[in-house]
Amino acid sequence: MQPSRKITTFALTLLITGSIDSIRNLPATALFGSTLIFFFIFAAVFFLIPTALVSAELTANIGEGGIYQWTRRAFGEKAGFLAVWLQWINVVVWLPTVLSFIAGTAAYLIDPALAQNRFYLIGMILAVFWFVTFINLRSIHVSSRFAALCAMAGLILPMVLIISLLAIWVMKGNPVQIHFTAANMLPEISRMDNWIALTAIMLGFAGMELATVHINEVENPSRSFPRALTYSSIIILITMILGSLAIALVLPADKINLLNGTVQTFSYFLNAYHMSWLVPVLTLLLVIGSLGGIINWVAAPARGLAQAAEHGYLPAFFAAKNRHGISQNLLIFQAVLVSIVSCLFLCFPGVNASYWLLTALSTQVYMVMYIFIFISALKLRFTMDFSATTFTIPGKKVGTVAVCTLGLAGCLITLFVGFIPPANINIGSKVYYELVFCGGILAMMLPALVCYRYKAGDKTMSTLVAEKDELATALE
Repeated sequence: MQPSRKITTFALTLLITGSIDSIRNLPATALFGSTLIFFFIFAAVFFLIPTALVSAELTANIGEGGIYQWTRRAFGEKAGFLAVWLQWINVVVWLPTVLSFIAGTAAYLIDPALAQNRFYLIGMILAVFWFVTFINLRSIHVSSRFAALCAMAGLILPMVLIISLLAIWVMKGNPVQIHFTAANMLPEISRMDNWIALTAIMLGFAGMELATVHINEVENPSRSFPRALTYSSIIILITMILGSLAIALVLPADKINLLNGTVQTFSYFLNAYHMSWLVPVLTLLLVIGSLGGIINWVAAPARGLAQAAEHGYLPAFFAAKNRHGISQNLLIFQAVLVSIVSCLFLCFPGVNASYWLLTALSTQVYMVMYIFIFISALKLRFTMDFSATTFTIPGKKVGTVAVCTLGLAGCLITLFVGFIPPANINIGSKVYYELVFCGGILAMMLPALVCYRYKAGDKTMSTLVAEKDELATALE
């Protein structure tokens, strides 16, 4: 049954912003000090803006949304399935890092020392993720309203507060950890380890395309999507730069914890202003905001994979939907996989190392998926007639080529530097890290080949059944 209420541009902006713009990303980007502004601008030019423009153009001109539909139209069903598989498996690996941030932040309400207890983290990760999965089983309208409320209370308010506290801190002449000069704001280009910052920032900007799978639930999508993507891109870039600086300016780099660095910064600020009573309130808001932020990440990739399941790339069991039109079996299967991957927090000597490994793995796979998006956009722009009344990238075909070229360059650079382990995080042996890293990428890709075989076997069986029916009809 078609829902009577549609998702508005405002709600869509909050859904996109809440999915991407998150305080949880700030500690990882703050590690890179005065060079983070350069990398944020670089990532915006070579990734955030191209992704937003391409997603808006494809959504406005193609009646179906999402990476599966775009790649399928450009290169066929097999390519579409591989692209949506990469999107989905990325989420399975990446979500434990977000959930660990929620668990680490929530620890401040009980005992901050719990943030470094891996068994506590895993327990909280499982509890939170299964709760969010249940919310998504209720329907896109329930989950989008929940995400919008969480974004307002748990993202916008804390972001405004941490940026305001930073402004007051600087204006009062308090000591800062980094200083901005022409020399230290630009990284040493020749040193590849300086580019590791892109791993965290590019993943922090990922997800613009997620909301497009909800095209049928959006009010006037050809107009709403371009506007929502524009508004959310501006909000995300400004708040993430200023929020990262708030942490980098106040905390020494060697004291920043990837899980609870934001709460550390709030505590530092508020204690200095004799307002420590606000710390528990802000901690609760951060947990709420992070819950809303993962709502769309849990639902959208699974919805895209369900489209591939309907075309026979997965058993029919995964295509089954509940009365709300949600692929419940796929969501539950996803929750089981995320629960298993979360146990990687037991494999490394420190929480920061596990967090970074999952972040790097997720980034590598997601960048490959974005390569599919950009090359699909290029092909569709030259093989389809885009309407003059809908949104198109400025400059028409030349503009699309320029934007996609920037996006592809950003993805390829990030793929290259993703194999370099960070020097300021205890990862154990470098050989051990590389083995686990490469093994993880392989494990994420192999199931797609199994699904190809399943599809091929399914086609063979269908052919045999059809031939048998034809023979029976002829004999009659």
